[in-house]
Amino acid sequence: MGKICDKVHGLKPVIMMVFIQIANAGMSLLYKLASNNGMSLRVLIAYRFLFAAATVVPLALYFDRQSRPKLTWMVMLLAFLCALFGGSMAQNLFAASLVLTSATFATAIINLIPGITFVVAILFRLEKLGLKTRAGQAKVLGTLIGIGGAMLLTFYKGLEIQTWSIKVDFKGHMAASQQHQKPYAHILGPILAICSCFSTALSLIFQAKMSKLYPCHFSSTALISIMGALQAGVFALSTERDWNQWKLGWNLRLLIVTYAGVVSSGIAIICLMFCVRMRGPLFVSIFTPLMLVCVAIAGSLFLNEKLHLGSVLGAAIIVCGLYTVLWGKNQEIIRTSKLTPSTNYEESDPEDHIITPNCSNVI
Repeated sequence: MGKICDKVHGLKPVIMMVFIQIANAGMSLLYKLASNNGMSLRVLIAYRFLFAAATVVPLALYFDRQSRPKLTWMVMLLAFLCALFGGSMAQNLFAASLVLTSATFATAIINLIPGITFVVAILFRLEKLGLKTRAGQAKVLGTLIGIGGAMLLTFYKGLEIQTWSIKVDFKGHMAASQQHQKPYAHILGPILAICSCFSTALSLIFQAKMSKLYPCHFSSTALISIMGALQAGVFALSTERDWNQWKLGWNLRLLIVTYAGVVSSGIAIICLMFCVRMRGPLFVSIFTPLMLVCVAIAGSLFLNEKLHLGSVLGAAIIVCGLYTVLWGKNQEIIRTSKLTPSTNYEESDPEDHIITPNCSNVI
């Protein structure tokens, strides 16, 4: 009985990571569904951060009540920047790209985040190229492979792949504005998705700094949630003039907003933090492509999204680039740990583990 309990306990991180990827896949599909039903995604994102703050703040007040360090202006600034680049800006760019393309396409581009983070970290001098080492060569090669996959995904369609679908109309009435976006959607959509990846990569740089100054995960997440709610709320109020968009009743909109804030930005992020603490960011990273698989299957089933050969090949190449970058990062961490042995993951420098693709959903 004890061995069974140990095995179940050992599977906890795996179960939580599968849940996180399914939850994030569901969020991508709900973004698309909300847009197809005429809901403003800017308003949805504002509500998402608001519901996330309402979920995480009580947890932070309880769990960090005795260990919370002093809140300084620098911590506030870093929280603002994390919320801006990894939260409100990244989510609005991702949602806009998803409207112009498809859930599968936008999700595939997310896998570029580790490579882009590597490039941004080099610019900030937090990473070294290390072209003389196998680890450095792998990270550079993986980044180039990912960029090549993104270009193939963007510019090549190819044959349509026949997939199954469920005969249920989840698409609703597509807004007229979306219909006029078709001519240039295949170019603007990928550009917005890549900009979202760059925004997220910048947020990871600030997260690495913030984790040093304010090492309370619940409190830092709550602080970023509040900042994100303020930013996304101001942006939505400035751009959305239809007050009916803000009304929530006992309908699909309330379900989507609740799921976005409580499940995708609350429970999933808490599970993510525990997984990073137990197994480290590389363990978390290897589950990222599972989200792409879930979105591709669910998109073809419920949203009647069409898969093309170029999309499948491009996504596969991007995933190969992702794992190449992660392999190089893993080799680098192993080499560093041999030089400076550490008994536990939490004792290591957060900047040594800056590439964490699942942080694309910061809160």
